[in-house]
Amino acid sequence: MEHTTASVQDDRASRGSEAAPPVVAVRDLTKRFDSVTAVDALTFTLAPGSITGFLGPNGAGKTTALRLLLGLAHPTGGEALVFGHSYRDLPNPTRRVGALLESGDFDPGRSGRNHLRALALASDISFGRVEELLELVELDRAASRAVGGYSLGMRQRLGLATALLGEPELLILDEPANGLDAAGVHWLRGFLRQFAASGGTVLTSSHLLAEVAQSVDHVMIIDRGRLVATLAIAELADTSSLEELYLQLTGRDES
Repeated sequence: MEHTTASVQDDRASRGSEAAPPVVAVRDLTKRFDSVTAVDALTFTLAPGSITGFLGPNGAGKTTALRLLLGLAHPTGGEALVFGHSYRDLPNPTRRVGALLESGDFDPGRSGRNHLRALALASDISFGRVEELLELVELDRAASRAVGGYSLGMRQRLGLATALLGEPELLILDEPANGLDAAGVHWLRGFLRQFAASGGTVLTSSHLLAEVAQSVDHVMIIDRGRLVATLAIAELADTSSLEELYLQLTGRDES
């Protein structure tokens, strides 16, 4: 049975444009590594203005699925489309999609500001946008310091600034709250809400169930590569309901 996270929003999206494809459309997406099936016939769609949490135990296939969506790995079967195209076929993809997959993918000797400036030059983006983002993610005071001296939380903020550089319509974030303190998590939650309210779409993986329950509109739960549940957060009675459902469906915790 096909059941999509965006199903409750499909009517609203279709009213805007009958011809517009979903922001994300994944159909029977499969990835095998020898005898191991990391992603198994994954199917879902996302509509504009939504925040979807992608949940699952360690090794469930979340990061592999995100990499397939971003064209960083080739599927064994099925397809993953963004705005009706594979990521690799998008013209100016950084203007449509922003991604944060690894917080450590920086030159440790380069400053945060110069990291963003180098990417801005490659994408024909103004340095004014760089300064705007450094202020947005609250790294303006540390922008001249070498990234090698940044804390994990600061690298997460720099990674988010990198994802936002091209003013994308879709954000794909893998554990974005990792390393953030309570104030940082609160800031991230507010930012994502504002991003979605302006029409942006967010797909974010996480293992922080309580935070997910406060941050997203929908959740997808994946286990052993298969999508085992999709639901709207509004369907849950409280945060503990999500934890109970998660443990029931996955049959194990994150340890």
